[in-house]
Amino acid sequence: MADEPDISDIERRMHSAVEVLKTELGGLRTGRASVSMLDPIVVNAYGNEMRLKEVGTISVPEARLLTVQVWDKSNVAAVEKAIRAANLGVNPMVDGQLVRVPIPELTGDRRKELARVAHKYAEQARVAVRNVRRDGMERLKKMEKDGDLSEDDHKLWADEIQDLTDKSIKRIDDMLTHKEQEITQV
Repeated sequence: MADEPDISDIERRMHSAVEVLKTELGGLRTGRASVSMLDPIVVNAYGNEMRLKEVGTISVPEARLLTVQVWDKSNVAAVEKAIRAANLGVNPMVDGQLVRVPIPELTGDRRKELARVAHKYAEQARVAVRNVRRDGMERLKKMEKDGDLSEDDHKLWADEIQDLTDKSIKRIDDMLTHKEQEITQV
């Protein structure tokens, strides 16, 4: 066999799709405080756009409360403004250099909407994994046609790619199930 398909690249691309889903689901508010809720927030500090975690320490002292201990007092107002502008449905309160972010209870309609968003994210991840699978299978067909791969090896590699696809889809489904449970818990 002169040439082998790059299974590690296929595996890496599928893993990336799962990691993107993990990040997207982490940003969904579930009624419980989570540091990841504030991860995407960007603050205008020192004349630059900076991530919130670069200007203060984010912590979860209680189940429904986030706090941001701002390191520089001159950035407190910018942090509060950035959290309000993020449209997370929260109302930050300033207490010196500490910004408290209470997490309100989710309504039933909001829970359903968040579950729909989670399903949409999961479906996008499944499509990304299937596209990687398709690319890998097309590469195998081309290699077989060019004489770089025997029919038996093509079958073996196709099974390997399918196995990676099945595992990735299962991880996506498991992550979605877990997030749905978080969202629907009252």
